[in-house]
Amino acid sequence: MFTVIKKWSQRYLSDPQAILLLILLGSSLLLILWMGKVLAPVIASIVIAYLLQWLANKLRIWKVPRLAAVLLVYMAFLGIFLSAILILWPIIWDQLTRLFEEFPSMITSFQHYLYLLPQQFPEYLTKETIDGWVASFLLQLKLSGKTLFAISLASVPSVIALIVYLFLVPLMVFFLLKDYPLILSWFKGFLPKDRKFLSTIGQNVHQQIGNYILGKVAEVFIVGLSTFLAFYFFNMRYATLLAVMVGLSVLIPYIGAVIVTIPVILVAFFQWGIGQEFAYLLIAYAVIQAIDGVILVPLLFAEAVNLHPLAIIIAILIFGGWWGFWGVFFAIPLATLVKAIIEAWPTRPLGRVS
Repeated sequence: MFTVIKKWSQRYLSDPQAILLLILLGSSLLLILWMGKVLAPVIASIVIAYLLQWLANKLRIWKVPRLAAVLLVYMAFLGIFLSAILILWPIIWDQLTRLFEEFPSMITSFQHYLYLLPQQFPEYLTKETIDGWVASFLLQLKLSGKTLFAISLASVPSVIALIVYLFLVPLMVFFLLKDYPLILSWFKGFLPKDRKFLSTIGQNVHQQIGNYILGKVAEVFIVGLSTFLAFYFFNMRYATLLAVMVGLSVLIPYIGAVIVTIPVILVAFFQWGIGQEFAYLLIAYAVIQAIDGVILVPLLFAEAVNLHPLAIIIAILIFGGWWGFWGVFFAIPLATLVKAIIEAWPTRPLGRVS
C-alpha cells in the first residue's frame, strides 16, 4: 500500500511548482467557502474588469492611449450599469411582483387542462393526484412569494447592503481597470521566479476562460434581445422580465433553458389559451432556442470551452452546492480551470521504488 502511494506521489507530486499550485488552490477554495458571500462583489468586479480590460486593449490597437482607453471603456460600462439600475430594474421588479400575484390564477387555469389527463390515462393518473400536485406547487409558490417579500424593500439591512454593493462594484472595477499592470505585478511578486508550470496554466486558463466569458456576455445579450423582440412583437405580457430570464438562462447550460421555459409557457397559455397566438409564440421561442444551440453556441465557443456535457452538469451541481448562485454562475469557468490544471499537470515516468 505504501509503495503504491509512494509511486503515485513520485509521479504527480515531485515537482515543487505542483505543490505550490495545490497550496494556492487549496487556500483559494477555503477562502471562497469561508468568505464566499463577502467576496462575491470582489469576484464580480474582477470579472467585469477583465471584460473591460479586453475592450481597452482593443482600443489600444487603434493607437488610443491607455488612460484614455480605460476612461472610455469605463464610462461606457458606467452608463450601461446605471441604465440597468435606474431604468431596467424597476420594470423587471414591477413585472416580477405582478407575475407572482397572478401565478396562482395561471396554475388554476392550467389545472383544468390537466384534468383531461386522467381521462386518457386513468390507470396512471387521477383527479386527486393532479389536485395534490397543484396544491403542492401553490404551497411552494406561496413560500417563494414570502421569500421574495422578505428580500424586498421592507428588508432594510438587505437594501443597505445592496446599495453598498452597487456603489462598491463600479468603484472596484475602476481601480482594477486603471491599476491592472500594478496589481498583476504585485501579485507576481509573491510567486517564485521559476514558475513555468504556473505560467502554462495561467495562459491556458486566460485563453479559455477569457473566450468563454466574452462569448457568454455576447450570448446573453443576443438571446435576451432577440427574445424580447419576439415577445414584444406578439404583445406578450411580462416581455421584459421573461426576456431577461431567458437571456440569463444561458449562463446555466441545459438546466437553465428547461427552467425558464416553464414560466414562458404558463404566461403564454394564461394570456391566449390554446390557440394560434400561443402556437406561434412557442414556435418563435423554439426557433430562438434552436438558433442559440445549433448556431450561436458553436460559433462563440468553438475554441473556448471543450467540456463534456456530463462534466458541465456535474460542475454545476458541485459548485452550485458549495457556493449557491455564484457557484452556478462560475461553474463552467471553474471546471475549465480544473481541466487546464489536469492537462498541464507535470508528471514523471514511473521508476523503481525500493
